[in-house]
Amino acid sequence: MTEFRLTQISDTHLARRLQKLTDNFHRVSEHIDATRPDLVINSGDISFDGPTSRSDLEFAKELHDALPVPCRHLPGNHDIGDNPTAVGPAPKQPATEKERQNYLSVIGEDRWRFDAAGWSFIGLNSLIMNTGIESEAEQFGWLASELGRLNGRPVALFLHKPLYLNTPDDPETEATAIRYVPQPRRRSLIEMFAAVDLRLVASGHVHQRRDFTFGRTRHVWAPSAGFIISDERQERIAIKEVGLVEYRFQPDAFEVRHVRAPGQIDVDLDSLIGKGS
Repeated sequence: MTEFRLTQISDTHLARRLQKLTDNFHRVSEHIDATRPDLVINSGDISFDGPTSRSDLEFAKELHDALPVPCRHLPGNHDIGDNPTAVGPAPKQPATEKERQNYLSVIGEDRWRFDAAGWSFIGLNSLIMNTGIESEAEQFGWLASELGRLNGRPVALFLHKPLYLNTPDDPETEATAIRYVPQPRRRSLIEMFAAVDLRLVASGHVHQRRDFTFGRTRHVWAPSAGFIISDERQERIAIKEVGLVEYRFQPDAFEVRHVRAPGQIDVDLDSLIGKGS
């Protein structure tokens, strides 16, 4: 295979009771049907509230299974709970092994690696990082083994949370720590990937479309496929819109296209849960 076409969607936040988000997903599905990539990756927050509603996960899986091309998934904080940070309060719904197992039983694997078009694609569960649960150490052991078998291939890394805002040395602050892979695990990841040819880090979580390069690595933040968050609730870092990201990988090169599926609507979070929530 000399070219591999991949579509990244993220933060679909699906639940049977939230018709506006389901409608946006259907528009995305129609676009995927029209463009027929080789693979779709949902980089997390597949469901609206997986930790308290298994039916949200089941509904999300049902819709993804109906996509016309193969799909891989990664968990987000709305799927298995959030990870603790060195600063700031403890998460209201912490990521636990119980919630991870619930995700695995409905959605499937929470980490993966495959090769295509001369590239290695790696997906990680960023929500168990910093939790201290057994599967966190297992994932790092698995990652070390996979990185040792790359044979020089360039790497595209997918995970729910971005690694950082602008640079690896960005400090954690109480207001923003939950947006990025938490320390000290962020440092551990960066050190591990420094030994390989990491070309792309693709993430979601922030509900803002962003694309920047640090060193040799391009960082792409996929917007939510479901809804936007007002400036009142969240500071504006980049572009607030719903949409998706399309990639074309060829040996030693890749292209990125930022798109919006025809008919997708910028649903505001306040319209879903109420402005005072």
